[in-house]
Amino acid sequence: MAAERKPVDGRRLRGERRRAQIIEATLAIVRRDGASGVTHRTVAKEAGITTSLTLYYFATLDDLLVAALTSVTDEYTRRIRRLIESEDDPIAGLAHLIAESAGPGRERALAERELSTLAARRPALRPVARHWRDNVAELARTQTDDPDAVEAVVALSDGLCAAILLDDREADPDHIRSVLGRALG
Repeated sequence: MAAERKPVDGRRLRGERRRAQIIEATLAIVRRDGASGVTHRTVAKEAGITTSLTLYYFATLDDLLVAALTSVTDEYTRRIRRLIESEDDPIAGLAHLIAESAGPGRERALAERELSTLAARRPALRPVARHWRDNVAELARTQTDDPDAVEAVVALSDGLCAAILLDDREADPDHIRSVLGRALG
Protein backbone atom coordinates (compact mmCIF):
# COMPACT_ATOMS: atom_id res chain seq x y z
CA MET A 1 0.00 0.00 0.00
CA ALA A 2 1.51 3.29 -1.04
CA ALA A 3 1.83 6.01 1.55
CA GLU A 4 -0.67 8.78 1.07
CA ARG A 5 0.82 12.14 0.23
CA LYS A 6 -0.78 15.51 0.58
CA PRO A 7 -1.01 17.39 -2.68
CA VAL A 8 1.52 20.17 -2.95
CA ASP A 9 -0.08 23.58 -2.91
CA GLY A 10 1.94 25.56 -5.45
CA ARG A 11 0.79 28.92 -4.15
CA ARG A 12 1.79 28.06 -0.61
CA LEU A 13 5.17 26.78 -1.75
CA ARG A 14 5.80 29.93 -3.78
CA GLY A 15 4.76 32.03 -0.79
CA GLU A 16 7.21 30.20 1.48
CA ARG A 17 9.99 30.68 -1.06
CA ARG A 18 9.20 34.38 -1.42
CA ARG A 19 9.13 34.82 2.35
CA ALA A 20 12.52 33.09 2.65
CA GLN A 21 13.88 35.29 -0.14
CA ILE A 22 12.78 38.41 1.73
CA ILE A 23 14.31 37.17 4.97
CA GLU A 24 17.63 36.40 3.27
CA ALA A 25 17.62 39.85 1.67
CA THR A 26 17.02 41.35 5.12
CA LEU A 27 19.94 39.42 6.59
CA ALA A 28 22.17 40.50 3.71
CA ILE A 29 21.37 44.13 4.48
CA VAL A 30 21.96 43.63 8.21
CA ARG A 31 25.35 42.04 7.49
CA ARG A 32 26.34 44.77 5.04
CA ASP A 33 24.76 47.92 6.48
CA GLY A 34 23.57 47.01 9.96
CA ALA A 35 20.00 46.86 11.19
CA SER A 36 19.59 50.59 10.63
CA GLY A 37 19.83 49.94 6.88
CA VAL A 38 16.74 47.73 6.87
CA THR A 39 13.61 49.28 5.40
CA HIS A 40 10.92 47.69 3.29
CA ARG A 41 12.30 49.59 0.32
CA THR A 42 15.93 48.45 0.80
CA VAL A 43 14.84 44.86 1.36
CA ALA A 44 12.69 44.92 -1.78
CA LYS A 45 15.59 46.29 -3.80
CA GLU A 46 17.97 43.65 -2.39
CA ALA A 47 15.48 40.88 -3.15
CA GLY A 48 14.64 42.24 -6.60
CA ILE A 49 10.92 42.57 -5.83
CA THR A 50 8.44 45.38 -5.25
CA THR A 51 8.12 47.13 -1.89
CA SER A 52 4.44 46.21 -1.79
CA LEU A 53 5.42 42.54 -1.87
CA THR A 54 7.61 42.91 1.23
CA LEU A 55 4.70 44.67 2.93
CA TYR A 56 2.37 41.84 1.92
CA TYR A 57 4.53 39.28 3.75
CA PHE A 58 5.73 41.55 6.58
CA ALA A 59 3.31 44.34 7.47
CA THR A 60 5.72 46.13 9.81
CA LEU A 61 9.45 46.57 10.06
CA ASP A 62 9.36 44.73 13.39
CA ASP A 63 7.68 41.77 11.67
CA LEU A 64 10.50 41.72 9.13
CA LEU A 65 13.26 42.02 11.75
CA VAL A 66 11.67 39.34 13.96
CA ALA A 67 11.50 36.96 10.98
CA ALA A 68 15.15 37.61 10.12
CA LEU A 69 16.32 37.06 13.70
CA THR A 70 14.12 33.99 14.00
CA SER A 71 15.74 32.44 10.93
CA VAL A 72 19.16 32.82 12.55
CA THR A 73 18.14 31.67 16.02
CA ASP A 74 16.23 28.69 14.63
CA GLU A 75 19.44 27.44 13.03
CA TYR A 76 21.34 27.87 16.30
CA THR A 77 18.50 26.16 18.16
CA ARG A 78 18.64 23.14 15.83
CA ARG A 79 22.39 22.87 16.26
CA ILE A 80 22.29 23.21 20.04
CA ARG A 81 19.46 20.64 20.25
CA ARG A 82 21.68 18.21 18.33
CA LEU A 83 24.53 18.90 20.76
CA ILE A 84 22.29 18.27 23.76
CA GLU A 85 20.86 15.07 22.30
CA SER A 86 23.91 13.48 20.71
CA GLU A 87 27.22 14.84 21.94
CA ASP A 88 29.36 13.08 24.52
CA ASP A 89 30.76 16.51 25.36
CA PRO A 90 28.15 19.13 24.47
CA ILE A 91 30.36 21.89 25.89
CA ALA A 92 33.04 21.04 23.32
CA GLY A 93 30.34 21.15 20.64
CA LEU A 94 29.24 24.56 21.92
CA ALA A 95 32.87 25.73 21.84
CA HIS A 96 33.11 24.70 18.17
CA LEU A 97 29.83 26.50 17.40
CA ILE A 98 31.12 29.66 19.09
CA ALA A 99 34.47 29.37 17.28
CA GLU A 100 32.65 29.28 13.92
CA SER A 101 31.93 32.98 14.49
CA ALA A 102 35.52 33.62 13.42
CA GLY A 103 35.16 31.67 10.19
CA PRO A 104 32.32 30.22 8.15
CA GLY A 105 29.61 31.33 10.57
CA ARG A 106 30.85 34.90 10.93
CA GLU A 107 28.26 36.60 8.72
CA ARG A 108 25.32 34.87 10.36
CA ALA A 109 26.73 35.45 13.86
CA LEU A 110 27.24 39.11 13.01
CA ALA A 111 23.62 39.46 11.88
CA GLU A 112 22.40 37.66 15.02
CA ARG A 113 24.50 39.91 17.25
CA GLU A 114 23.29 43.06 15.50
CA LEU A 115 19.62 42.07 15.72
CA SER A 116 19.92 40.80 19.30
CA THR A 117 21.47 44.10 20.35
CA LEU A 118 18.65 45.93 18.61
CA ALA A 119 16.24 43.96 20.83
CA ALA A 120 17.25 46.21 23.73
CA ARG A 121 15.46 49.03 21.89
CA ARG A 122 12.77 47.03 20.06
CA PRO A 123 10.71 44.89 22.46
CA ALA A 124 9.21 42.83 19.60
CA LEU A 125 12.66 41.27 19.05
CA ARG A 126 13.32 40.34 22.70
CA PRO A 127 11.62 36.94 22.88
CA VAL A 128 13.48 35.74 19.79
CA ALA A 129 16.76 37.28 20.94
CA ARG A 130 16.52 35.24 24.16
CA HIS A 131 16.49 31.94 22.24
CA TRP A 132 20.29 31.72 22.01
CA ARG A 133 20.66 32.36 25.74
CA ASP A 134 17.86 29.92 26.65
CA ASN A 135 19.38 27.18 24.50
CA VAL A 136 22.88 27.69 25.90
CA ALA A 137 21.41 27.57 29.42
CA GLU A 138 19.66 24.30 28.61
CA LEU A 139 22.90 22.87 27.28
CA ALA A 140 24.78 24.00 30.41
CA ARG A 141 22.15 22.36 32.62
CA THR A 142 23.13 19.00 31.08
CA GLN A 143 26.46 19.50 32.86
CA THR A 144 25.47 21.11 36.18
CA ASP A 145 22.56 21.88 38.47
CA ASP A 146 24.25 25.03 39.76
CA PRO A 147 22.23 28.03 38.50
CA ASP A 148 25.22 30.35 38.95
CA ALA A 149 27.39 28.10 36.78
CA VAL A 150 24.65 27.96 34.12
CA GLU A 151 24.40 31.76 34.16
CA ALA A 152 28.19 32.03 33.89
CA VAL A 153 28.26 29.71 30.84
CA VAL A 154 25.55 31.78 29.16
CA ALA A 155 27.35 35.06 29.88
CA LEU A 156 30.69 33.63 28.75
CA SER A 157 29.16 32.31 25.54
CA ASP A 158 27.73 35.73 24.77
CA GLY A 159 30.99 37.46 25.63
CA LEU A 160 33.14 35.01 23.69
CA CYS A 161 30.95 35.42 20.60
CA ALA A 162 31.22 39.20 20.85
CA ALA A 163 35.00 39.03 21.33
CA ILE A 164 35.39 36.72 18.35
CA LEU A 165 33.39 39.08 16.14
CA LEU A 166 35.64 41.95 17.22
CA ASP A 167 38.87 40.03 16.61
CA ASP A 168 40.64 39.42 13.33
CA ARG A 169 42.13 36.05 14.24
CA GLU A 170 41.11 32.42 14.38
CA ALA A 171 39.14 31.25 17.40
CA ASP A 172 40.49 28.23 19.24
CA PRO A 173 37.67 25.81 20.16
CA ASP A 174 39.93 24.06 22.70
CA HIS A 175 40.57 27.33 24.50
CA ILE A 176 36.85 28.19 24.40
CA ARG A 177 36.05 24.71 25.78
CA SER A 178 38.55 25.27 28.60
CA VAL A 179 37.06 28.66 29.53
CA LEU A 180 33.51 27.27 29.51
CA GLY A 181 34.66 24.24 31.51
CA ARG A 182 36.08 26.47 34.24
CA ALA A 183 32.73 28.21 34.56
CA LEU A 184 31.11 24.83 35.15
CA GLY A 185 33.53 24.16 38.01
